[in-house]
Amino acid sequence: MIDLQMTLIRGSEKIIDQYQYLLATATSERERERFRQRINEEQLLLDKRRQPEQPARAT
Repeated sequence: MIDLQMTLIRGSEKIIDQYQYLLATATSERERERFRQRINEEQLLLDKRRQPEQPARAT
């Protein structure tokens, strides 16, 4: 499971890098906003993937 988790993390990092490049080369404000939004969404996924799994709470 750890190998899969690391692969997903690396993939998210690469996606963010690609969107940052696209953001830097965007020709319109509409494109820039779309790329910023996608970077934010991917960053949230990346942050979630980096968190250690939380054990289920007993009630």
